[in-house]
Amino acid sequence: MGTKTLKRIIVFSDTHGKRNVMYDILQKKADVYIFLGDGERELDAMKELFPQKQILSVCGNCDIFSQQPKVGLYSAEGVRIMFTHGHEHKVKYTLDYLLRLAKDNDIQVMLFGHTHCRRLEYVDGVYLLNPGSAAEPRDLLPPSYAYIDITDGGIFCTHADV
Repeated sequence: MGTKTLKRIIVFSDTHGKRNVMYDILQKKADVYIFLGDGERELDAMKELFPQKQILSVCGNCDIFSQQPKVGLYSAEGVRIMFTHGHEHKVKYTLDYLLRLAKDNDIQVMLFGHTHCRRLEYVDGVYLLNPGSAAEPRDLLPPSYAYIDITDGGIFCTHADV
């Protein structure tokens, strides 16, 4: 028997005005979508187009006058997920601040954007996941997003090209 997916979460970030990219990502099947900032205008438009979809979000450094929170928390099937854009946590230089925040809050998956580079690490019981930029990558890889599958066998995280 295979592993059963209990919850699928799609994570994306840094669309920077590319509405069509966000539209394409929201066409993919998931239980929840988490947007990590820098594209709030197009996100507002997508929420109107897809009112039935559960879309969580935080503000990015380019989301001027945003009313979105800087940090979000989501729990699914007993897994605690925290998400932030990352610009206030020095993610371009170190992940130590995010790891400490995760450990202090009993978080299993910490999501962040801002760098426009894909990243996935498992450190001291915490998945640190950056989906990369869905529109303007800086890591010489195609634009990307990420999946988190919460399964009966554990947590599975992976990147996907847009």
